[in-house]
Amino acid sequence: MNVTTKERARRRATESRLHMFKRSPIPLYIQVATLLGNRIADGHFRAGQKMPTQEELEQEFGVARVTVRQAVELLEKQGLVHRQQGRGTFVTPHMPERRWLHLTIDIDSLALSISGHVPRFLAVKNPPPAPRVREEDGEPAAAYQYLLSVQYRGGEPFAVASVHVERSLFDRAPEEFRSKTALPVLLELERENIDYAQLTVVVGSANPDTSERLRIPLSAPTAEARYVVRNRQGVVMYVAEVIYRGDCVRFDIGLMRNGRELG
Repeated sequence: MNVTTKERARRRATESRLHMFKRSPIPLYIQVATLLGNRIADGHFRAGQKMPTQEELEQEFGVARVTVRQAVELLEKQGLVHRQQGRGTFVTPHMPERRWLHLTIDIDSLALSISGHVPRFLAVKNPPPAPRVREEDGEPAAAYQYLLSVQYRGGEPFAVASVHVERSLFDRAPEEFRSKTALPVLLELERENIDYAQLTVVVGSANPDTSERLRIPLSAPTAEARYVVRNRQGVVMYVAEVIYRGDCVRFDIGLMRNGRELG
């Protein structure tokens, strides 16, 4: 590809990026920081490597110098880069684990992994009275309590959780359900009465609401998980639809144990 073609491709990419930036309600510096963070996670920028200069990033993204500076400062706070006086900005040699959220097929391990998450509950004027319950899920409960929250780790939002809990179950521990993630509370109350639990995950992208709540660019990758828990009476006690930031999720799926296939 000659220089003219390269320049044309670069301009098209910049124009596309600017269009995306303008559509998103997220501040520009967070969008730039997210894109650079993804490049680090993908290995485009290797551990210890020097990052492009602020001038180069300013030209690439078509944003002001102050936006680039704020983006780099955010990456530094996240431990992804460090600045050296007079030398520039470098990728951190020993990178922190970014995909710290491990979605497993073991419900107890899954509940343990999310028990420390901090939900901030949102007020909902007209909550949906019941979840979407498919025939294979089981029988819907007579009534549900709806909970909507943004979940945080280390002060950063990473998930939006839309949860329905069987009303009679919720009424047994309302303060617990209103202050903690729901699945660990449910297991504490009903572990021996669970007959079926299913996790379904699809890859998606952030819509305007998700983009704003999780502070990620519009159309950024997400992992959309649907949890269903049914009791031994065939009643669906819990349905959660959780949208995770795509850059923090890792799937751990056991295929064999003791020489035998799982599933």
